[in-house]
Amino acid sequence: MKKALSIQVFGLVQGVWFRKSTQEKAIELGIAGFVKNENDGSVYIEAEGSEDQLKIFVDWCHIGPSGANVSKVMSKQASIQNHVHFVIKK
Repeated sequence: MKKALSIQVFGLVQGVWFRKSTQEKAIELGIAGFVKNENDGSVYIEAEGSEDQLKIFVDWCHIGPSGANVSKVMSKQASIQNHVHFVIKK
């Protein structure tokens, strides 16, 4: 069964290829949605997939790419938007 999460990642997560790495991980896991930078320096993600896919994805968000230093990840259930792909939003 498909689920949706909204995820916010805090710490050193901009300027370290976090969005591109997030897109690559999402595609690898078969997750649809998007990732974008926020004005407060965090990264916002909407992700849709199975419970197992999303668990692996959120666990990855706690680490991120090698240059990132994640201090906090907040995730909550979201309504399904039926995203088809996983894209980077500007």
